[in-house]
Amino acid sequence: MDSLSQLSLGAAVGVAVMGKRTGVGKAALIGAFFGTLPDLDVLIDYGDPISNMTYHRGDSHSLFYLGLLSPLFAWLLCRLPGQRRHWKRWTLTLGLILITHVLLDNMTVYGTQLARPFSDYPFGIGSIFIMDPLYTLPLLLGLTVALFRRGSRGGAANRLGLGLSTLYLCWSLVAQWQVGQTADRVLAEQGIEVERRLITPTAFNTLLWRVLVITPDGYLEGFISLLDREEPQFIRHQQGRDLYKKWQQHPQVARLAWFSKGFFRMSERRGQLLITDLRMGQEPSYTFSFVVAERGPTQQWQALSIPRQLGERPPMRPAFNWLWRRALGEPLPPLHRWLDDSHHHAGPVSAPAR
Repeated sequence: MDSLSQLSLGAAVGVAVMGKRTGVGKAALIGAFFGTLPDLDVLIDYGDPISNMTYHRGDSHSLFYLGLLSPLFAWLLCRLPGQRRHWKRWTLTLGLILITHVLLDNMTVYGTQLARPFSDYPFGIGSIFIMDPLYTLPLLLGLTVALFRRGSRGGAANRLGLGLSTLYLCWSLVAQWQVGQTADRVLAEQGIEVERRLITPTAFNTLLWRVLVITPDGYLEGFISLLDREEPQFIRHQQGRDLYKKWQQHPQVARLAWFSKGFFRMSERRGQLLITDLRMGQEPSYTFSFVVAERGPTQQWQALSIPRQLGERPPMRPAFNWLWRRALGEPLPPLHRWLDDSHHHAGPVSAPAR
């Protein structure tokens, strides 16, 4: 999740567990710091953009390592005046702050290696977008009341914020399941052979969901809103499997293919060979797209010693307009096709993929 959400969650947990013992302000400040701490691994340079991406949320997000570090961090905090007798309580508090950070990250699709050192599998449920105001606002509101209105009412408001944000995560799982049921039914009715599929929310909400389907001859992308009245449509795209067969031994190509759990694309664009993580973004704009080779003077591919990241984003204002209308159930075509329509009319969508 984004830093504000993690900071707010850490502060709220700190206040809930230690607010009465060490003071609300101090508990919130310490909770915010440790709630942000695991994400400081972004400051580590692993040598290239793909490594930086795939090692993020690695050892710093290990439940095992964080469990070992919690008593040490608590011991350091007990060096503060008046905190020596709270070592056990600080150990519990910091353990909860760090573990909830990891578990919240696990709700996103990115990939959190929470089982290190026993496994480097990048877990990711993908039921919530990395930024969602409906998750973060209850935490911030409850925390604000606790900071400015001390006593039982402030503590109750903070606990209420934690409860509401947790219920929202539970709701996201229910919504994801419901969309998955709809997607599976439509895909089966259309006779589409599914190798793997992914259901993730679009930006800042849990009403509109993106469905990504890997098939033997490419991949499909579609969108399903919980308010839709019409059947979803899927657009077929090429995955570049022939390119992947030629480059699958390339270390960075292999690593991104593994990290994305097979939801990737290889393509050629203007003499550049790209590998793209299809999980984060939507056609044709993706956050994590990397140039791994270029055509030389002889038109032969030359691998780059250090890949270059070419992340792209759609124009923000029309993208938000599309997102809002599509989330409310309006049967718009995919964003890139809608943007190509100079009048922004919701024309007929493409025929279902078969």
